[in-house]
Amino acid sequence: MANPHRQEKLGELIAAELSELMRTRVKDPRVGFASITHVEVSGDLRHAKVMVSVMGTEEEQAATMQGLKNASGFLRHELAERITLRYMPDLVFKLDHSIAEGARILALINKVNQEDSSQPTSSTNEEA
Repeated sequence: MANPHRQEKLGELIAAELSELMRTRVKDPRVGFASITHVEVSGDLRHAKVMVSVMGTEEEQAATMQGLKNASGFLRHELAERITLRYMPDLVFKLDHSIAEGARILALINKVNQEDSSQPTSSTNEEA
């Protein structure tokens, strides 16, 4: 079993390299506004779950995920040339909704703050 610190560092390295590869080498038009948010590497360093955030509609997100799935062999090969490991982990891409969820929650907080500031405050004379 690998050292948890090594798993984390390898995940960060894979995320950085995949981001660079997606930006420069992947020519699939389906892979649009996608960014790597996190990479989880298994204890035996044989599997990596790549969390991807995609901006766009659900159809664009599905197309991007299909494009990444189709390009996983190419990306794994390119990673093997850039990172020296005994075994290059298998890449599994998962859609990450955390950025969209965070934006939704922030919008709700802003809406509540606007509603609170637009309501007139009651003075102490009215209460007495």
